[in-house]
Amino acid sequence: MLNLLHTLSDTIFDVLPIVVIIFGFQFLVIRRQIPHLGRVLLGFVYVLLGLALFLDGLEIALFPIGKLMAQQLTDPVFIYGKIADVAMTLHWQDYMYVYLFAASIGFATTIAEPSLLAVAIKAQEVSGGAIGVWGLRIAVAIGVALGIALGTFRIVTGTPLHYYIMVGYIIVMLQTIFTPKTIIALAYDSGGVTTSTVTVPMVAALGLGLASTVPGRSPLLDGFGLIAFASLFPMITVMGYAQISHWRATRALKKSQ
Repeated sequence: MLNLLHTLSDTIFDVLPIVVIIFGFQFLVIRRQIPHLGRVLLGFVYVLLGLALFLDGLEIALFPIGKLMAQQLTDPVFIYGKIADVAMTLHWQDYMYVYLFAASIGFATTIAEPSLLAVAIKAQEVSGGAIGVWGLRIAVAIGVALGIALGTFRIVTGTPLHYYIMVGYIIVMLQTIFTPKTIIALAYDSGGVTTSTVTVPMVAALGLGLASTVPGRSPLLDGFGLIAFASLFPMITVMGYAQISHWRATRALKKSQ
């Protein structure tokens, strides 16, 4: 309870500038009363309590679980069924379950991401149903899954991060040329919404745990960077999804003619 109260006080201090800006503009610039002020204040209380509980939960559950899973999946006893000796060298192929777990957790956390759900619902409303909620969510989730799996491969092999990022953005730029213009901005935003409440803590915990357990890797140098993959690859998969949908629609139109 003491830790929770400490987290709650820190959360109040962090949220205070947002409250000052919102109420300051409302009363000093716009000079109007806030409708349903009681409901708004109650909502702020819910936000503060929710953030405090969430942040405390990260420290108690998500970060330890991420580190524990990385330790277990990279344990030579799990990989080879025996304790590694000095002469035993682990290769990137030995970490297949790590890549599979990374892809699975990336897909699952993205599907559960509330910010992505909000964007998908708005996209469906604005597009008149042309963009499906589940279609967009699954396309983004596949992108995150691929990105996290490739990011864990980078940690295991120790290859430089910027090579992957440069190649990824070259692909994004090439796709932008051929993707329908109506989906480009949404695809770019889809990369941003993955770096939110559910995905970031789990992915960060996985990366740091993996870099701490793989021999020769540094948590500071290698443990970070997975979130960059989680932001980049959804842009690729969403634009790919739009390109495939556009191609299928064009093909169906030609057949009907």
